[in-house]
Amino acid sequence: MSQPEAPWQSIARRKQQEQSNLIPEAWKLKTRPAANRNNVLSVPRECGILSDKEIGITEKYDATALVKELAAKRLKSVDVVTAFCKRAAIAQQLTKCLTEIMFEEAIARAKQLDEHLERTGKPVGSLHGLPISVKDSFKVVGRDASIGYASLCFKPAESNSALVEILLQAGAVIHCKTNIPLTLQALDSHNNVFGRVLNPANLKLTAGGSSGGEGALIAMRGSVLGVGTDVGGSIRIPAMANGLVGVKPSHGRIPYAGQENGSIPGTETLGIRSVAGPIAHNIRDCELFFRAVGDLEPWTFDPECVAQTWDQQVVRSAPRTPSLSDHMRRLRIGIVRTDGITTPLPPIQAIFDEIAKALRSNAAIEVVELDITSLLSQCQTIANGLFGVDGANTAFDLMEVTSEPISPWLATRLRRKKSLTAEKVRDLQARRNALQTRFLNIWKSSGGYWKDASGGSRNLDVFICPVAPHPTPAIDTWNTVSYTSSFNLLDYPAATLPVRPIRVSDLNNALTEQTATPNGWEKYNRKLWNDDRSVFLGGTLCVQVVSQCRQERVLLQALSKLQDSLAVLKEDKAVKPKL
Repeated sequence: MSQPEAPWQSIARRKQQEQSNLIPEAWKLKTRPAANRNNVLSVPRECGILSDKEIGITEKYDATALVKELAAKRLKSVDVVTAFCKRAAIAQQLTKCLTEIMFEEAIARAKQLDEHLERTGKPVGSLHGLPISVKDSFKVVGRDASIGYASLCFKPAESNSALVEILLQAGAVIHCKTNIPLTLQALDSHNNVFGRVLNPANLKLTAGGSSGGEGALIAMRGSVLGVGTDVGGSIRIPAMANGLVGVKPSHGRIPYAGQENGSIPGTETLGIRSVAGPIAHNIRDCELFFRAVGDLEPWTFDPECVAQTWDQQVVRSAPRTPSLSDHMRRLRIGIVRTDGITTPLPPIQAIFDEIAKALRSNAAIEVVELDITSLLSQCQTIANGLFGVDGANTAFDLMEVTSEPISPWLATRLRRKKSLTAEKVRDLQARRNALQTRFLNIWKSSGGYWKDASGGSRNLDVFICPVAPHPTPAIDTWNTVSYTSSFNLLDYPAATLPVRPIRVSDLNNALTEQTATPNGWEKYNRKLWNDDRSVFLGGTLCVQVVSQCRQERVLLQALSKLQDSLAVLKEDKAVKPKL
């Protein structure tokens, strides 16, 4: 006798059928990739669904180029939006990266924008006609923001999130919302309603979380620019997993108001503040996003936003155009190789050696070794405490309404606890504030954390560190967030920058000998290496770049200089056989 169906199962079936019905039959794959094919990135151009023109639109342009072509009327928004909707439909069928599908409405809006431009000669805004995807937590009128909970399905939003309003006023076209993990607290994007997001570069690898759907969709070019959220690494981790650029700003730079995060309103103000930011294929598209949002005065949409446009941010001379003869104006970058908790695996250590060598060969950059393990090792304890303000009780309440099971990655990591007392929250916040104050010294030449070889007194501009102590791992095996959540705790802007694909040669080095008794994270990390490490192939080695609080312009300009300096590392120097 079969077991009776749980409430969540019927809800999930209805929601998935709704998704399927919103994909036109002509956009559905006639054949599936072979079962042994792990890389599906090229399926959209192979499957015959996209025309040559649509392949060109989705592959030859970035977001910055598209808005220029659209404003100049060399491309029509309806053609661009249709092309990305079709590609998003293909991505969904291969990776389950979507939640809410809004193709029909998006194409209708694109036609209206084309008509407006033809009639007035003026674009609606700086993002006129550009298709943009957003994470499921953003509210869009008439659409669910279920964030993977069956109990929140079929409850459409009655108002837009603040950032959605801004994007629409800038002329963007929101064509879909993207998949996330149950509870938004996992690093592998799986939920019982929409399923598991798969990594299109290697279906065996995680796509990351919690903005995993954004990462997979953009990697497949089903969107040219996406918006994720980040409270512990949820933009930077999917960016690493999918070989993309992802930027987490400081709180107050980008509107966050009006999100669905599965908690009682006000809870987030007691812990670590989540922030919204872009995921894209390149740095200039991230800057396009920040500039577009900043120019529309986000503080008039969200009272917690800083009253400062992108151009009003102060940028010191170093990240702009330094004089090579003036050592005081070189971009000064610190290198942080470990957080003092989990030792990076050999491929991460090796890529940092390569990065340091490449940067030191650039006369416009000054590199210093930055040892802040004594501070970083304190971050995780405080962060873990602040992540558990409500003891996960709201999450379990939402699951129990429909008898919904917890996701695999969370099964051994999340359980009900007592909510923290006001005194405990106060003490954790006091410890965080004290740590933030101590961290101010790491930027100063007089702070004692690095040596100033030039003998001057100029501060660090940015520092770099790993995104994780391992390459992108298999599904449900991501280790620790200590390399990312530390900068949420400190409220520092931080970004993921891809460096190069992982190579077979990266898997040949031995583990570093450990003298101290390894902690749980260290043991787990070593297990990842000692198991079948060939699973790492298909991933991208990345670096995390960090700037001081609310210095997003410094961060992005430093990212551009780093990208230029590290371009040489993309070349595969392995000996190739003669043909």
